[in-house]
Amino acid sequence: MTTVHHIHSLRSPESPECAIVTADTGVPLVTGERVDYANFDYAASAPCLTSVADALSAALPYYASVHRGAGHHSQVSTDAYERARRGVARFLGARTEPADAVVFVRGTTDALNLLARSVPEGCTVVVFESEHHASLLPWEHPASRAGRVVRLPLPESPEAAVAAARKALEEAPAGPTLLCVTAASNVTGEIWPVEDLVRVAHAEGARVVVDAAQYVPHLPFSLAATGADYVALSGHKLYAPFGSGVLAGRADWLRAATPYLSGGGATKLVTEHDVQWNDLPARHEAGSPNVLGAVALAAACDTLTPATQELLHIRESALLERLRAGLAGIDGVRELSLWGADHARVGIVSFTVDGLPAELLAAALSAEYGIGVRDGLFCAHPLTRRLLPEGHAQAVRASLGVGTTTEHVDRLVGAVADLVAHGPRWEYADCDGRLAPVPDPRNVL
Repeated sequence: MTTVHHIHSLRSPESPECAIVTADTGVPLVTGERVDYANFDYAASAPCLTSVADALSAALPYYASVHRGAGHHSQVSTDAYERARRGVARFLGARTEPADAVVFVRGTTDALNLLARSVPEGCTVVVFESEHHASLLPWEHPASRAGRVVRLPLPESPEAAVAAARKALEEAPAGPTLLCVTAASNVTGEIWPVEDLVRVAHAEGARVVVDAAQYVPHLPFSLAATGADYVALSGHKLYAPFGSGVLAGRADWLRAATPYLSGGGATKLVTEHDVQWNDLPARHEAGSPNVLGAVALAAACDTLTPATQELLHIRESALLERLRAGLAGIDGVRELSLWGADHARVGIVSFTVDGLPAELLAAALSAEYGIGVRDGLFCAHPLTRRLLPEGHAQAVRASLGVGTTTEHVDRLVGAVADLVAHGPRWEYADCDGRLAPVPDPRNVL
């Protein structure tokens, strides 16, 4: 049986323990060795916090459907589910009910598709082409209620982003308008000027939705402090990898919209000729809610207090600086950046290596060095393609988190340098659409 241990623990007088659950057996290499897994794929899915695992262990004995059960376990689960909602609201600095609502969804993609179906009919939506597909595409889906979508090109600076948004919002036709923007890029980690964008949007009578999926695992976010109208996030990027997410923000558009999904829970009364829909948040949480996902997400939010996140950010910033400096010292390595090397960012670095395709580099890092990275276009194709150097079709992304250590960073830098100097030591071939070592002596399961 696989045992687990805490590979990193962060403590301060103001914060509880912040640690992740991981196997202590290491990962196999094609050479026959086993090494501690160096996970640099936090931006895709973060591992589970020990506090999340503990909260789930406490909830599982009472697990039952919520809201409609008279039994004891149903009542306990309902209380846990609604306490989770309140905890997430605190974490996001939501305004006092009934101004803001917190709706549990499956993730950021689900949240923004819900909002796309909840904006007033004919709403103008302004969005930058640098967005993740989750916040770029829902507005143009056939089911979206948006009447006009304005895609803004990649801005050359944060100031240019604010100016472009202001111009687009000034030129928008009369009626409801929504600006969609990321808080931190999932490709470059660069932090966007959310408060400035909120200010210019509100000056034009527009609302703002923030994709905070990559931001909140690293830094605090507050609806009230930023003035943003909506925020979307995914639990699986916030150390609660259990298919949960949130759309939080202004209740009026959500309350007026037809339910995102039709079914039990969303309904107040169904007759032969009519349906009366529930009020928020049940209106958009049809079916049996993901109770354990909500509990997991709230446990992560409770652990990642502002004090804890401040300590994490200091530590991650030092690791990020070490990683970027190490990669910059390797010939042929080029970091992707929208606004330059000095712009503030969270723990994400995307880069290319001359002479080494991204897919081959990622496969070799895993098989030969026990390092997990992401290769591709990162579900942000317009942005990534614009930033790629000539001759490269994809990039490699390394993202940091709670479990990242100095040894992991140094191993990644050393591995890239070794691969640049000597190339992969193993043969690789296409296996089900991915490069894999051939032969592969590892037992990867």
